[in-house]
Amino acid sequence: MGHSQAEKAATRARVLQLASRKVRTEGVTRPGVAELMKEAGLTHGGFYKHFASRDDLIAQAAAVALAEGTAKMQRSARKNEQDPRAGLIDAYLARHHRDTPDTGCALVSLGASAGRGDQGFKEAYEKQVRTYLELIEGLDDSEDARAEAMLTLSALVGAMLMSRAVTDQNFSDELLETVAERLR
Repeated sequence: MGHSQAEKAATRARVLQLASRKVRTEGVTRPGVAELMKEAGLTHGGFYKHFASRDDLIAQAAAVALAEGTAKMQRSARKNEQDPRAGLIDAYLARHHRDTPDTGCALVSLGASAGRGDQGFKEAYEKQVRTYLELIEGLDDSEDARAEAMLTLSALVGAMLMSRAVTDQNFSDELLETVAERLR
């Protein structure tokens, strides 16, 4: 029995969503096709009905992971009507964000991979960096808003990366709290 185009699209979207979570937690080299398809409740053979190759899936999953952050950043900024920039900073540098990399900012988890990636991957990463910079810049009406946006985004991504990479929980918390305080 065949599947409708809508069913195929829903299955493809489900696999991409699962893969986007995997690339954020495990990187782009780790998730295997068989493992992803099994977790999605599908057979390995069905993979090629949706993707040309594993590289095609990973590239699309990385793009999904990167793009998902924009809406989250916008919501975070809207949470603090008095100071949207502080709202964004507080949400980004929250312990919850640190502790849930599978749904967190892909700039953190995919930065090193993008640096070593192909042109398409680098372009997707750069597009997301530019999108975040525009969003943050739009929260500031000063003359140096662009420079402040670059500093803010760099500090957010760097602090999150380091807070996830250290073993001492108190030190990790201190990194998040101190950078948030200084940025605000």
